Amino acid sequence: MRRAVLAVAILAALAAPASAWAHATLEKQFPAVNEELKQAPHRIVLAYDQPVDAVPNAVVVLDAKGKNVAGQAKAITAQRELVAPLHGKLPKGAYTIRWRALSSDGHVVSGISTFGIGVPAPPVTEAVGAQGPTGTEDVVRWLYFVALALFVGAIGFRLLILPPELPEAVERRFYRLSLAGGVAVLEVGILAFLLRAEDALQLPFVDFIYGDLAPLANGTRFGQAFIAMTLGFALALALLVLGWLGLGRLPLWGAFVLGLGFASGLSLSGHSAADPGDSWLSELADWLHLSSAILWVGGLVCLFLLVWPQKELRRDAFLRFSRLATVLVAVLLAAGTYLSILRLPHLHDLWSSGYGHVLLIKLSLVATALAWGGIHRQVIAPRLRAGADGAGIRRSLIGESAVAVSVLLAAAVLTDSAPPPQPLPPPPTAAAQHRR
Repeated sequence: MRRAVLAVAILAALAAPASAWAHATLEKQFPAVNEELKQAPHRIVLAYDQPVDAVPNAVVVLDAKGKNVAGQAKAITAQRELVAPLHGKLPKGAYTIRWRALSSDGHVVSGISTFGIGVPAPPVTEAVGAQGPTGTEDVVRWLYFVALALFVGAIGFRLLILPPELPEAVERRFYRLSLAGGVAVLEVGILAFLLRAEDALQLPFVDFIYGDLAPLANGTRFGQAFIAMTLGFALALALLVLGWLGLGRLPLWGAFVLGLGFASGLSLSGHSAADPGDSWLSELADWLHLSSAILWVGGLVCLFLLVWPQKELRRDAFLRFSRLATVLVAVLLAAGTYLSILRLPHLHDLWSSGYGHVLLIKLSLVATALAWGGIHRQVIAPRLRAGADGAGIRRSLIGESAVAVSVLLAAAVLTDSAPPPQPLPPPPTAAAQHRR
């Protein structure tokens, strides 16, 4: 009964809509978010759902060098607008709009957008003043990967490695681990989005909580992936709860498939989708790389936390996971090698670029984990087949799991790092120009 009540509470929390805010909301603007204009505008117009008052520096328009090209903004109460004139005719280039307005409830609302004149508008994550990913974001991304391993990886281990019927203690540990991982995926994902928004908006926390996040959520690959992944993982978590209520393995398979499927949002919004020269093949390779990593790491953690305390499960679970891990690591290495070749234009980029340095650390960790797994397969597996109980292997599993989690940390840093620039195509020769 207590389990059912808790499950209903979790499902209600996932389905409940957020309460409405009373502060002013930006409804439309000119230039529009991410709009590419052919001609320079003469003013900036921001329209809200209620009258607003202008505050000092209410509208700032920054060129690529960070120079403000906007005049003092005025509030037009009848039209519920803020209007700011622009100094002269703006030259071709990309521009950032940062605005602040006092709404009728006394809160200062803020926002950001970009537009281009004769050039595509950059995403707000690359707006003037945005610093890009920070060390804190690297740690949060790593926690996100770990949470995915505990959520999707644990479900995969339960379905692919463990028998359908388990001792009650093992089943209980599985659901505690996977449910904790699923909740962490949602919460850490929200934190990652807020940190990226905070960097783009460049606001103190008091103002940030009333910031307009729509340009980031709707106007960037990162924001669109965040929304889709949050909804998808929430549904996967709901299916996991249904499995916890005793509705069989089908909800678990649904949660597993959804979890792996929506993990592709990271591949569709990262380097494999946005960098020059990338294609559906690089997106697929990145997704296979990530999926193999979370199943491998999640399986190692489950082997240590779920199986090893239960002597009667050790042998079969270890041998089955050893076979699966061999395939997962092979896919991880193949996809990682392809992506490394794609993202590093030259071999010397491995030791001459920051991206290459992190990649070398990741490769060394993967090699360590691979050697560790090889020892398990060549030494421990035969002992288990011969009837040994494996009582002394637990520390070794802890070590391999720690190395695998460190691989995820290196992967998190790589995800937020910019690869070396691709070489520019050679200029056309005089003969080619003559043929034109």
